Amino acid sequence: MNAISENTTVLLIGASRGLGLAIAAEYLDRGSHVVATVRGPGRTGLHDLQQAAGGRLEIEHVDMNAPEQIRALRERLGARRFDLLFVNAGVTNRPEETAADVTTDEFTRLMITNALSPVRVIETLADLVDPHGTIAVMSSGQGSVANNERGGFEIYRASKSALNQLMRSYAARHRNDSRTLLLMAPGWVKTDLGGPNARLAVNESIPGLVTTVDAQRGRSGLRFLDYLGRTVAW
Repeated sequence: MNAISENTTVLLIGASRGLGLAIAAEYLDRGSHVVATVRGPGRTGLHDLQQAAGGRLEIEHVDMNAPEQIRALRERLGARRFDLLFVNAGVTNRPEETAADVTTDEFTRLMITNALSPVRVIETLADLVDPHGTIAVMSSGQGSVANNERGGFEIYRASKSALNQLMRSYAARHRNDSRTLLLMAPGWVKTDLGGPNARLAVNESIPGLVTTVDAQRGRSGLRFLDYLGRTVAW
């Protein structure tokens, strides 16, 4: 087992596979109690993980693009409190698509899933987080405007940049909030989203990402960090 996490109670939105599933597994390995969500009714890797979790993993079903389902989750969780709310969301499109040829429906799909829905989730669930806890969102290094010198993944980049901007606005509106706010860049990871040519395996990214999230606990304000704890340029 890794070092015990100070985030002993974790609410993880989007954990059926990929990075979300790995985050759930990492926090369980560090002794935390995790409430994690999946979208559909079918069995996922999270259900397999639950069997070995000794009662420390609860699974909720919610589509984060459906505000009424997020509100229903908030009602089910009632008066419970969490050290960490981590919103993990991400869809991509064909990397060669640009603003010149992407369809309006595809552009809308990425913007809603990658930018609007995560912040809506935070708006609805933030009061479940301890006053000195952490709210983290999975962003991407490709959301950095300053670092975009090669182009590519144009629509995906735009959606993650929009997420970062919305979180900066959220932080400005809650500037007196004592909670930690994090935008996390996991690196280019071999998942269904990252693809087989990505530089990092999941087990090379997520342990460092979780360590970084844990290390920021108690530091109010918003930061954009990578999986090694390095600041990412806006």
